[in-house]
Amino acid sequence: MEIFGVTGWKNAGKTGLMERLIAEFTARGLKVSSIKHAHHTTDVDQPGRDSYRHRQAGAGEVFLSSKHRWALMGELRGANEPSLPELLARLTPCDLVLVEGFKHEPHSKVECIRAVNGHPMIAAEDGTVKVIASDADLPDASCPVIDLDDTAAIADFIALALGFTITPAPADAPAPLKNDCFALPPGVTWTPVDTALAHLRDNLTVTCATETLPLWDAAGRYLAQDVTALRASPPADNSAVDGYGFAASALTDPVTTLPLSDGRAAAGDPHTDPVPHGQAIRILTGALTPPGVDTVIMEEDVEVTDGQIRFQGRIKPGSNLRKMGEDIAAGSLALPKGTRLDAAALGLLTSLGIAGVTVRKPLRVGVLSTGDELAKPGETIDPARTYDANRPMLLDLIRAWGHQPVDLGHAPDNRDTLCATLDASATQADVILTSGGASQGDEDHMSALLTESGAMQLWRIAMKPGRPLALGLWNNTPVFGLPGNPVAAFVTALMFARPACQQLAGGQWQAPQSFSLPAAFTKKKKPGRREFQRGKITAEGRVELFANEGSGRISGLTWADGIVDIAEDTTEITPGTPVAFIPWGSFGL
Repeated sequence: MEIFGVTGWKNAGKTGLMERLIAEFTARGLKVSSIKHAHHTTDVDQPGRDSYRHRQAGAGEVFLSSKHRWALMGELRGANEPSLPELLARLTPCDLVLVEGFKHEPHSKVECIRAVNGHPMIAAEDGTVKVIASDADLPDASCPVIDLDDTAAIADFIALALGFTITPAPADAPAPLKNDCFALPPGVTWTPVDTALAHLRDNLTVTCATETLPLWDAAGRYLAQDVTALRASPPADNSAVDGYGFAASALTDPVTTLPLSDGRAAAGDPHTDPVPHGQAIRILTGALTPPGVDTVIMEEDVEVTDGQIRFQGRIKPGSNLRKMGEDIAAGSLALPKGTRLDAAALGLLTSLGIAGVTVRKPLRVGVLSTGDELAKPGETIDPARTYDANRPMLLDLIRAWGHQPVDLGHAPDNRDTLCATLDASATQADVILTSGGASQGDEDHMSALLTESGAMQLWRIAMKPGRPLALGLWNNTPVFGLPGNPVAAFVTALMFARPACQQLAGGQWQAPQSFSLPAAFTKKKKPGRREFQRGKITAEGRVELFANEGSGRISGLTWADGIVDIAEDTTEITPGTPVAFIPWGSFGL
């Protein structure tokens, strides 16, 4: 059985925290017992009860039992109060015993502090206190401080300290999307790009359930909860260089000479004895600073002779030290929910001792091609047929964005077949991207089906390429009907599907980062429509456009480095005019 205690002064919130921790660990699948040290005047029995009469008659132990619970009361009759080990020995084996009181026992503890009480910190004099749960900041605390009301973070710290593994949490079923989540305000016909994006951002909610995983198995996932630092980073003062450590008050002008103390401090091999004032000690990068050391000088800046170091000039007190918590303080927010666990995030959380995280399950994004004109490569060379370029292109985009691509195949221009395909697709994917059938032509059955379902909106986006964009819900599954032309499908997927999928997956809405560069082209356009043209950076740092703006010219996507974002009100661009360039990397490619 593992043991962890809750201690603190009177009215510090100990019992409340005990109650919450018991519930928290029980919900995590642990079998929990508790022991409480009662006040000296407290008695567990009362006059008039049958058990009291038994004891008064001389019974050494009274076993009280009912269909709800049982209790064993032992009569001390002047004998010493049982010790904590003796009480633990009477418990049925379990995973965790939480102990309230017994503050002088050697087990690890969390100290409860309420600032209003004004009591001194027990942790300042008691090394068994490993963490403080406080309702106020404690900058002078010698151990991590976590908000008293953040039960989950306190439980995480205890679990880490005791070596408990993470137990998967039950899946959290998100609320379904509203049927009108894609509806624009009445009277809106041509929709500016930013208006459409803002509408999606404000109306889409996460669709993925949650699960708890070991940190290293959660790469690429989105955090479903804030992550609190269980310990500081760095966890203690340590040296940033190889050199020699000493007290800054021992410095002299213009030359400092200090005898070397015995031993050395190395990373993972701390020197725990105090370094006498006026002496220096050999210290290596990453080593915890021994008591008596507050400054480190690099080894290149000293002369070492006859058991002493010598150097000239003043060195700033505290030089070459990494202070405890200078990066992240214990108990502070490490990463907010919605953060994608990329390489940097995994490194950060690992450095803070985070063993497990609650994350969103992967977003399954299905891709469905529609249209009788489509064919697979190798099937035909009929010029009346079009090879299905959009499906592999969109599937790879989804993969690059970190979601789970689902190939839903190809549906012909048949209303009943398409309806059955959508029914099946809604069970396989959390989001469906279709290409083709997004306009209102005779064979555009996708728009017609979504309209008949009562959950379709046809957006006429004021943009080029990609004007028609059908959005709707099919069996509560979001459907993005992209244009059929490959360049238009590619651009609308980048501008609309990418941020929408990220938010549906549990991430933060993310607009692409653009950069201002001088144009290397001449262009005139009518106002009122925003254009996203394929562009490439020249050797001179300017941006040139692909020779042909047609949305069927897919070769321009492989030629380009990104897209040039031309505002609605722009009418003319000449060489040297600043333009907004969005590189493919800003879209996660």
